[in-house]
Formats: sequence, structure tokens, C-alpha cells
Amino acid sequence: MDLHGHRATKPRARAAPPAGEPMLFDDTSSGAPQVPNQGYYNSSYNMSGPAGGGGVGGPPMGNIFNDPMANVAMAYGSSFADKGRDMVNKELNRFVSVNKLKHFFEVDTKYVIKKLVLLMFPYTHQDWEVRYHRDTPLPPRHDVNAPDLYIPSMAFITYILLAGMALGIQKRFSPEVLGLCASTALVWMVIEVLAMLLCLYLLTVHSDLSTFDLIAYSGYKYVGMIFTVLCGLLFGSDGYFVALAWSSCALMFFIVRSLKMKILSSLSSDSMGAGASAKPRFRLYITMAIAIFQPVIIYWLTSHLVR
Repeated sequence: MDLHGHRATKPRARAAPPAGEPMLFDDTSSGAPQVPNQGYYNSSYNMSGPAGGGGVGGPPMGNIFNDPMANVAMAYGSSFADKGRDMVNKELNRFVSVNKLKHFFEVDTKYVIKKLVLLMFPYTHQDWEVRYHRDTPLPPRHDVNAPDLYIPSMAFITYILLAGMALGIQKRFSPEVLGLCASTALVWMVIEVLAMLLCLYLLTVHSDLSTFDLIAYSGYKYVGMIFTVLCGLLFGSDGYFVALAWSSCALMFFIVRSLKMKILSSLSSDSMGAGASAKPRFRLYITMAIAIFQPVIIYWLTSHLVR
């Protein structure tokens, strides 16, 4: 008995099971944990230690890179990827010339500023002839009259973002409406370029106008569309129609002066004959039709954004 009156008790000794009867649970009263199958774990993970090249419990990563079969497989995969890339580039060059496409993106900040000013104020510009060097047109950064694809692509993206902002201000924004706006603008551009190619083919106009040139001239309208939508959002419907008239007139003047030398000046031996006097007139008509069609598309793609 201790000082407080409690009787001390001795810990009972745990009785051993009878001989021949298995234990239901392991005896853990000794305090030392028992790890079953110690030898199995030691033998299976012995190779993952410092001698195996990995950490404790990790796979032998060093043996993978030292395996000659793995090196052969990696070399074969690399060569297969190179062949696939070359094949893709070859098939792409059959339809689109990558080097020619890069030519339309050779721009700098000075050219972009001059081109934007020319698109909005083309009336004072005098020299509209595209410059050449050894029968190759100069890149846009060296000639402000050269068509480019940088401004049309950036203007197209800006127009889509501005359309989303305009729809959000009017509480009409939704991903479906914005996607419909982008797809409609893209479809109109494709239709316009195909129509110009068809007209040039039917009139047998042999000029240096390429599909990229037509896409560039068709995409310049998005600069005027951005200006029109901004004026509509800032000044209402009156500002919208004033900006629409200004950008439409500027774009028509720019299109006529830019395409005039490329379409009307290609009067070669193919224009000689019975219809020689009619072909220049038809070429003038197609040039005017391309220019007049621009304000229609601008109004169609911007009128629903300003209310």
C-alpha cells in the first residue's frame, strides 16, 4: 500500500498459449516492432541503394540509361520524329509557301505606324507603286505600299476582343454570340477572297497578285471596323455613322489606288484581239466592285455591336 492509501498492483504476467496452439495476434508487449519477412524486403530493395544508383526504395534509374537497347530506341524515336517533321513541312509547302508567308510578316514598328496612317488618311499619298528588287517585291518594312498580313491578323483579333467588350457593355455577351461573330467575319473574308480569285480567273488577268495579297487587302477593312465600333461606343449612333462613312471612303480609295496598277496595268498580249477594248473596262469594273463591297461588309459586321 502506498502513502495515499491505494494498494499497489503488480502487472499480470500474460499467460503463454498452450503448446501446439497458434497465436491469434503477435505479442507486442516487448515494445520492439516486428517486421515480417525481413529478408524479403532487404533482398528486393537492396539493389536500389547506393550500389544500385537510386535512392532508398527507388527504381534503378542509372541502369536504364546504361541499357544499349534503350539508347537504340531513343535514337530510333528521334530519327522518326525528324522524318515526321520533314514530311509535314514538305506537305505544307505543297499548299502554302512558308518562305513566302514569312515575307508578309516582315514588318517593324515604323512600317505599322505608317500603314495605319495610310489606311485612315490615304488621300495625300502620291506614290502607290510597289517596289521590287530583282523581280522580287521588297518586304513590307522597306516599302509602305507592300501588302502585309501582320496588320490584318492583329486587327482581326482586336476586332473580336472589341466585339466581346461591346457585347458585355450591352449585357448581351455570351461565348456563343462571340464565337458566331468571329466565325461570321472569317467566313465573309473567305467568300470575298474566293470571289476575287474567281473574277480574276474569268477575266484572265495575269498579274502578280497572289492569294496572300488578296487576303491582306481584304483584311485591311478590320482597321476601319475597329475605328467605327470605338466611335459608336464613345459617341453613340451619330459617331458610328460618321466613322463608318470616313473609314469606308478611306478604304475604297486605298483599295482602288492599290489594285489599279496590279489589275489595270497587266494589259499584255492576252488583251489583243476581238475583245481587247472590253477587257480594260471589265478590269476597271472588278476593281470598283471590290472597293464598293468593303463598306457593305463593314456595316454588316459592326452594326449589331452598336445600339
